[in-house]
Formats: sequence, structure tokens, C-alpha cells
Amino acid sequence: MSFQKISGLAAIAAGATYIIGFWVYFSILGPAQYGSPAVPAANHVSFLADNQALMTLWNQVIYVLNAVLMVFIVIGLHRRLTGSGAIAQTASAFGLIWAGLILATGMLENIAIGQIVRLAEVDMDSAVALWRSTTVVSAGLGGGNEITGGMWIFALSLAGFQTRALPLAVNALGFLVGGAGIISTIPALSAATMVFGLGFIVWFIVAGLALILLKSPRQAQEA
Repeated sequence: MSFQKISGLAAIAAGATYIIGFWVYFSILGPAQYGSPAVPAANHVSFLADNQALMTLWNQVIYVLNAVLMVFIVIGLHRRLTGSGAIAQTASAFGLIWAGLILATGMLENIAIGQIVRLAEVDMDSAVALWRSTTVVSAGLGGGNEITGGMWIFALSLAGFQTRALPLAVNALGFLVGGAGIISTIPALSAATMVFGLGFIVWFIVAGLALILLKSPRQAQEA
């Protein structure tokens, strides 16, 4: 199996991590109002203590696993866009930076969960303070805004459009998703993060299928 096809499978798997993430959020975290500023922070800590295994597994899937898959995706797409020069290199740089931020977020969250739960047993005030600090740091790294991921997919789509190495549908969807990620840095447009996240599910699947079905640059030359 070529690395391009492996990257395609990784992209589809990455889309699945997003689906799992949204499913847990809307079915469990949303109804519990986990993370909502309208709910006392002590309630969030108690929820975390009661659902430690679930939250740890959730972080492993949406952050750690997703970051590992992202590395394969970024490199696979970079190899496919070899003819676009500096634009593809810029896109890949943002992609790898994003993968690193996602991985760092997952590692931070999982370490913090254990510390918060242990603190809650003896000092709830300290547990609440740690929960608040972790929430701010993790949001800044991998969820409060999507500028890094937005820049990656936007530059990637530009390179794909110039070289025609990716289908038009992949590039067009990438411009839309990337644009949503970039404008999510504007406080008044922070809701664009939802468009970014949901749109990425479709993009991952479409891009993954393209990588699996299209001939690699070497195969095209040999043909």
C-alpha cells in the first residue's frame, strides 16, 4: 500500500475522531452543561470526577489519536502537492504545528484530569482553580480558536487549486472550512469554530477518498 493511500485512510479515521468527539459532546457533555460559565466550577469538577474514564478516553481520541493521524495526512498531502513549491511547504508547516498543538492539548488535559480528581478529594477550591487554569490553557492551545488549522487547510487548498493535484471539491470545501477557522479568531465570529469542526468532518472524508482513489504522482508518471 502506498503512503498516499495510508494518508487517505488516516484522513477518514481523523474524520471519525471528529464524529466521536461531537457525539460525546452533544449526547453527554452538552446536556450536563460541562464547561458552561453559567454552572458553578465546582459542578464541573464533580462531573469530571464522576466521568474520569470517559473524559480521559475522549481526550485520547479527539486529541492524541487525531494528532497522530494528522502527521500522516499532512505528509501525504505534501508529497502529492510537490509541484506547488513554497505554498505547499507553508501549508505543511502549519499542518505540523497544528498536529503538535493538538497533541499538547491532549497530553495537558489527561494529566490535568488525574490531578484535578485527586485534588477534589482533599481540597475542592484548589481543584476548581486547577480546572479553570487548565480550561484556559487547553482552549488557547487547541480549541478556543482555529487559526492554525484554518491556515493549514486554506493554504493547502490554494496549492491544490494551483496544481490541480486535488479534486476541485476538496479545494473548494477546504477554502470554506479554512476561512471559517481563520475568522474564528474574531471574538464576534467565534461561532465559526462550529462550522470549522463540522466542515472538517466532510473534508477529511472527501480528501481521504481522493487520496485513496487517485494515482500517486509516481504512478501517474509511470503510466
